[in-house]
Amino acid sequence: MCVVGLGLIGGSILRAATAAGREAFGYNRSVEGVQAARFDGFDATADLDAALARAAERDALIVLAVPVPALPSMLDHLRKVAPRCPLTDVTSVKGAVLDAVRKAGLLERFVGGHPMAGTAHSGWAAGDAGLFTGAPWVVSVDDHVDAGVFTQVMQLALDCRAVVVPARSDEHDTAAATISHLPHLLAEALAATAGEVPLAFALAAGSFRDGTRVAGTAPDLVRAMCEANAAQLIPVLDHTLNLLIEARNHLAAHRPVADLVEAGHAARIRYDSFSRPQIVTTVIGADGWRDELAAAGRAGGVIRSALPTLDSRR
Repeated sequence: MCVVGLGLIGGSILRAATAAGREAFGYNRSVEGVQAARFDGFDATADLDAALARAAERDALIVLAVPVPALPSMLDHLRKVAPRCPLTDVTSVKGAVLDAVRKAGLLERFVGGHPMAGTAHSGWAAGDAGLFTGAPWVVSVDDHVDAGVFTQVMQLALDCRAVVVPARSDEHDTAAATISHLPHLLAEALAATAGEVPLAFALAAGSFRDGTRVAGTAPDLVRAMCEANAAQLIPVLDHTLNLLIEARNHLAAHRPVADLVEAGHAARIRYDSFSRPQIVTTVIGADGWRDELAAAGRAGGVIRSALPTLDSRR
């Protein structure tokens, strides 16, 4: 497999895949990042065409671990050098990536992916082979998805010790807007608000630290994910603003804010007890397998070990 982009996520995938015994190599634009990866004993290059040509020779799975704005130029290189390689990505939005891949003419061999893991740090040095352990890793089951490529992406996620959540790209983006992109904006707003109060940082403790953790993420990455998913994020943001405005109006009228506080508390309790049943009966490639997996993922189901394929059942 070939990892394109060796930042936090791409670098962690290269580490985890290598630790799992896979033949893995990577590309990074930054020479310093490549040198750091090589110093740590990993196979990396700053020559994109060489990396893609090597992937083409081996029919390697290519993992795109670059920001959304960099995708068009990267896909252009892929189309020229390695158009037949199986392809996945680790981007936090799926619809925008799907559109870019379609425009590049690479849809046939593409299966979207998104490991739900990360830290506020970036770059090769921030990577960790254990980053994905137990984490949900979305693998797309859109109508075009090829069973063979899906199997490869599923196995990569499992090799990285994640649990696979099958989902359609549009449903992923709606969910990600709620549990990833909205929290980023809320964290930025909370941090910015506290930064205007002289005594605030001197008093800040656990709730402020936890509530603003993701505000430490590189601003260009936050902008890329939120702006690329604006269509799904705006209605979620509107709903949250309405909840806050209602709470504000209650406080101004000396009325209780019980509705918001109790609804939020109840939702958090449900999250803490949310079960993830294992998906075991679906056969990849059988009639209706994509719809079956999408429904299972929607209900909270996860893949913890490789599912059988239609070919393996024959």
